[in-house]
Amino acid sequence: MLSSPEERRRLRHEKAKQRKTQQKKLLIRLGAAGAVLIFCLVLILSLTGKKPDTPPDENTASTSDATQPAVDPTATVIHYAAAGDLNINEATVAAGGSGYNYTGAFLDVAHLLSDADIASVNFEGNLCGEPYGSSFSAPNSMATALQKAGVDLVQMANSYSINRGLSGLTASIDAVRSAGMEPLGVYASNAEFNQSKGYTIRTVKGIKLAFVAFTKGMDGMALPPGSEKCVNVLYSDYDSAYQTIDREKITSILTAVSKEKPDIVIALLHWGSEFNNTISKSQTDIASLMFANGVDAIIGTHSHYVQKMSFDAEKGQFVAYSLGDFFSNAQRAGSEYSVVLDLEITKPADGKAKITGFSYTPIFTVSELEQPLKVVRINQAITAYEDNYLQKVSQETYDKMRYALERIEARINAE
Repeated sequence: MLSSPEERRRLRHEKAKQRKTQQKKLLIRLGAAGAVLIFCLVLILSLTGKKPDTPPDENTASTSDATQPAVDPTATVIHYAAAGDLNINEATVAAGGSGYNYTGAFLDVAHLLSDADIASVNFEGNLCGEPYGSSFSAPNSMATALQKAGVDLVQMANSYSINRGLSGLTASIDAVRSAGMEPLGVYASNAEFNQSKGYTIRTVKGIKLAFVAFTKGMDGMALPPGSEKCVNVLYSDYDSAYQTIDREKITSILTAVSKEKPDIVIALLHWGSEFNNTISKSQTDIASLMFANGVDAIIGTHSHYVQKMSFDAEKGQFVAYSLGDFFSNAQRAGSEYSVVLDLEITKPADGKAKITGFSYTPIFTVSELEQPLKVVRINQAITAYEDNYLQKVSQETYDKMRYALERIEARINAE
């Protein structure tokens, strides 16, 4: 028998009332379960000190989040990226193929440089025409590729500054500037040095940065009379023993820098010994001299190996004794891996700018049979291999990369 309309309304009302009661009980149970879950999570975190669901960063930071000061929303923060030695030889020149196109060689690491507010590399070679490779000269397209990859400043005070004479130095300076970058530490003439006073100023987001660059020497070669100022050198005996620090030269340039009243001073130094892990007393003496004369950060190259980094957070002083080889023929063990450094610089609205942190990305020059050289991020290449991506590296390269990660950490954190 069909129920009356009144009966049907009464049944619907009772069912609705039952559903509300059931939903209320369910919410209570869910709330209780959630409270238990949160309590357990908090307990686990308090015991481990870990943050939940934090993906691993491709960079390895030097400071822990727990030690970081509160973020000042009115402060200006910029990032400076630095890469190590780019060695010009037959293998690195050949990486551009018959058309000398080097875009692919730097493609995987380009964003590390271009995402920074300003970036530099040490160019250990010349840009002064053929023959290329064995003469340590590269095509001008190499400079163009670096600029497209995000490089702004090119350290040219190094072992090969005058490898092709003063004419080669001048041609290289012109090529770097034509590509839209600025050379550091070298000058076409004494007059050009006098005009620049031996340093370069760049203002980034209102933060005034001063860059200086020096080399320990030029592979035993000496600057000819009348051109003594064309390359900034660290030693007065730069063409022989590298023992007598040219304190007068160094301090005179840094004194000139101080008159510009920069916010931050960064020194790029081509120093130390090749294929050697030792930090010499001469290097520590130079570092002390530079810090005493206003330098905030020292970025080292030349050894071809990654070396120790040190950061005094209180003073805002940083030193990386060597970043290793950014791009080389990768034939010598230890020279195939390095890092791209990232320095964080902070300037409060009503305070003094300071280096507030650093991080680095491990990179690797891949050298495989019948393939052009290329530089890649190690962690990403390892993941691609393990996930069986197309165009992954070989088993041999994969094994080298895993070892490289261990060695990079050990070298950077060496006592």
